Amino acid sequence: MDAVGYQFLHESLRLDVIAPDRPALVKPVTRVEPTDGFLAIPRHVAPASNDPTEHVLFALKHEGVDLQILADALPKIEPTSLLTEARRLPTGAYIRMACYLWEQFTGKQLTELPEIAGPTVELFDRRRYVTGPPRRDARWRVAFNGLGSNAYCPTVRRTARIEAAIRSDILGRAKAFADALGKSMLDRALAWAYLHETEDSFAIERETPSEDKARKFVELLHQAHDGRALSENYLVELQNSVLTNPYDMAVAFRTEQNWLRGPARGAAGVTYVPPPPSMVPELMHELINLATNTTGQLDPILTAAVVSFAFVFIHPFMDGNGRLSRFLFHHSLCRSGKLEKGLLLPVSIAMKRNEQQYLLALQQYSRPTREFWSVRWIDEGIYDFKFNGSGALYRYWDATQCVEFGYEMSEQALEVDLRKETEFLQRYDKIIAAVDEKFDVRGNDLATLVVCCLDNEGQISKRRRAQFEHRVPPGVFDYIEEVAMVNASSAARSSR
Repeated sequence: MDAVGYQFLHESLRLDVIAPDRPALVKPVTRVEPTDGFLAIPRHVAPASNDPTEHVLFALKHEGVDLQILADALPKIEPTSLLTEARRLPTGAYIRMACYLWEQFTGKQLTELPEIAGPTVELFDRRRYVTGPPRRDARWRVAFNGLGSNAYCPTVRRTARIEAAIRSDILGRAKAFADALGKSMLDRALAWAYLHETEDSFAIERETPSEDKARKFVELLHQAHDGRALSENYLVELQNSVLTNPYDMAVAFRTEQNWLRGPARGAAGVTYVPPPPSMVPELMHELINLATNTTGQLDPILTAAVVSFAFVFIHPFMDGNGRLSRFLFHHSLCRSGKLEKGLLLPVSIAMKRNEQQYLLALQQYSRPTREFWSVRWIDEGIYDFKFNGSGALYRYWDATQCVEFGYEMSEQALEVDLRKETEFLQRYDKIIAAVDEKFDVRGNDLATLVVCCLDNEGQISKRRRAQFEHRVPPGVFDYIEEVAMVNASSAARSSR
């Protein structure tokens, strides 16, 4: 059971990065076969020696591009090994990629090169990865087409779920939905969406917003449509606007180490440690560039998911990062120009409803990264942190699961939350109109009874009947239930 490719590099070079989640292992098979747990490799396909260069070339050919491992492995490889292969096969696509990346990750140049030939090859195979605009390196005839840059680059694999989500055109359907509603109904649905998006974004942080906090966050969500470009100053403004404690308000990206903790005591309670503060300015600069450069180049929901999760993983402020990360999801959609009329996809509502799935999307990166930190408890809220990993941990990460989650929440925000609330409002209007024609009921009392009826599956509870029995005419309760049932049946037939 020999490890080859990235797994071999990880083990033999003792890399300080996350091991591949599907290692390549030599097995008694006749061809390369992916399985759920590993990549089965025939003996005749595996590298013939323990030369790390052979395993780099094998990995690039058969396993794709893992920049986190390559960034830590290539600087440990002797340049003579790379040059020998480049001289043997100067047109080879994978050796050109390896040499190009070696120079990028070491900041040095290989010398005494052969004449490099062959067509320009893109680093990321477009059939396997979502890619960005290519930037050609004439020296090696390699085009870097990652979503970010050589200094910071999340990767997104083209899974069946992501391909189907892109084809489904969620934002196009959202526009058609808004256009079909009419201004009055749309305004009411969006008023609900902005309010509940705010409440659930706070609820994810285990917080109930005060009226002042809720108002500020609703205002912030509306600002997403202003189209302002991201910058440190703008992000500081946003961070200040979501907080009310003046001691938590930032003036710049953090210069201290922060951490996330769970319910356990001591160091065991620290569940994730973001990058050291010395890395934050560069990482945020690269993330801002990624957000800017991919706008209009990629499906907006894909960009939104990458930017939102990247922000929360960097955690550039001491507080307010979670809420800001979800705001940045909306900001990316609005910057794309695909959401008109103040339209909002209330993704935080869907995230709150799928909180365990949200946690799993975060943990697929945060849990293995936590293993590279030594944390020593000193006193309550005071820890000593020592980073034992490579900076590549925070520069290169697989965003595939985060993007899949972002698409699923966007789909639910449209097809479950917005449509459900709109249907609720339409049924509410019909019941109010029907009761008004037959009975004289005070407006506030009627509104309360209709809402309670719709929220209780078409029934008015005994408690509500007792509460209003001396305030509404006889027969109102039964009539509201009757109209609600008729409307429910009509809605069910029209949806078939």
